[in-house]
Amino acid sequence: MNQETLHNQLIDNLSTALLLLSPDLRLAFINSSAQALLALSETRTLGSSLADLFPEQLEMIQLGESDELPESPFTSRGLTLTTVAGHQVVVDCTVTPLLNSTREVEGLIMELHPVERVLRLNREEGLIASQESARALMRGLAHEIKNPLGGLRGAAQLLARELPDPALEEYTKIIIAESDRLRDLVDRMLGPHQKLQVASMNIHQVLEHIRTLLQAEVGNSVEFLRDYDPSLPDLKGDRSQLIQAILNIVRNAVQATESLDSNRTVMMRTRVQRQFTIGARRYRLVCRIDVVDNGPGIADALRESLFVPMVSGTPQGSGLGLAISQSIVNRHQGLIEFRSEPGNTEFSIYIPLDIEHAEN
Repeated sequence: MNQETLHNQLIDNLSTALLLLSPDLRLAFINSSAQALLALSETRTLGSSLADLFPEQLEMIQLGESDELPESPFTSRGLTLTTVAGHQVVVDCTVTPLLNSTREVEGLIMELHPVERVLRLNREEGLIASQESARALMRGLAHEIKNPLGGLRGAAQLLARELPDPALEEYTKIIIAESDRLRDLVDRMLGPHQKLQVASMNIHQVLEHIRTLLQAEVGNSVEFLRDYDPSLPDLKGDRSQLIQAILNIVRNAVQATESLDSNRTVMMRTRVQRQFTIGARRYRLVCRIDVVDNGPGIADALRESLFVPMVSGTPQGSGLGLAISQSIVNRHQGLIEFRSEPGNTEFSIYIPLDIEHAEN
């Protein structure tokens, strides 16, 4: 590997979003992190002017205040950039002049540090830690409940054999049935515990399978919208468990729109995230699956405990669906996040596309 190739690979794999501007403020280079952050394509944006990339923020970046390029570094903090696609990102922007041997400015290096990313990482780490705590609690609770349940069930079976009146067996059947129901409830609280059967799959086929199932349940009362990224590569994971995880979320989205009289919609969208961090690990490629509904939104009182077992926003809900979904996605080294406001609730499922990070 020659020195130039090594330098290019080092810069392209930095977690910092990096842009190189020519003296006339045109984009000369953009690394992968910047492309992911700003939703830009290198092939389409090279040569574009900074004014075209950020027309509303040029003055805020302090590059539109003078005809002369800055000769010393400066930083603009808490800068809200509106991308070409219309998304907004909050960043700290550091601009450093690139000087030649005669101290003339030959270009500008622009570093973008997402402020939201730090907050998101802290939130994700807290969410993962709470999930681990909840699972440990559930395992301990399952042990304490299932042992006496087994004894209770066995005693009821022995009692049924000794009862003189066959009519009294109805009571022992109730004891056995309720013991089985509690055991099944505990097993559901623990979520899937079998080993992952990892195989290559097309996530769009999984989503279409889920859409077909739910469309059969609700008929034409809900419109299922699809926005799939055809460039998304195959995903490595357990197909049946991922179907269960995503089905829980899409079904919740359908139920969230029940209060609407008409125009009930659920959107399923896929995208590729590049150089994306989940928890404390950064992945080169991540599959993002969005499930969006136009329901009334999630109540503020539920937001902090939405993935905790036995917490539900509906009277008929068991409070296990989202907890199980998060557990399954966690086992695939991924994470589920959500954003909610009245008329737009979005659950995002992030699963790494790297096979070596899937649980074997």
